[in-house]
Amino acid sequence: MNRSADDSRPDFTARQGRYLAFIHAYTLVNGRPAAEADMMRFVRVTPPTVHQMVLTLEQAGLISRKPGAARSIAVLLDRSDLPELNPGHGQPVKITVTGY
Repeated sequence: MNRSADDSRPDFTARQGRYLAFIHAYTLVNGRPAAEADMMRFVRVTPPTVHQMVLTLEQAGLISRKPGAARSIAVLLDRSDLPELNPGHGQPVKITVTGY
């Protein structure tokens, strides 16, 4: 992304932004961070692809993780810096829960 000198928005690709927005939204809705399997189902990619993206996001300083701890991904950006989350591949967003 191109940035002007007064634009403090962090640099990330559209794909990285989609992962970041999903992790943030998942954490808000479920009260715990997303697992790589959750990201895999949402983005519809293979486990190695998700894992590589998590490593890339961590190296870029966009997320943090605790070594050896499950569901420890935390987005290090303000919500205002994240793109709007749009489901891909025609995947509907469920707005109701059926049965318990």
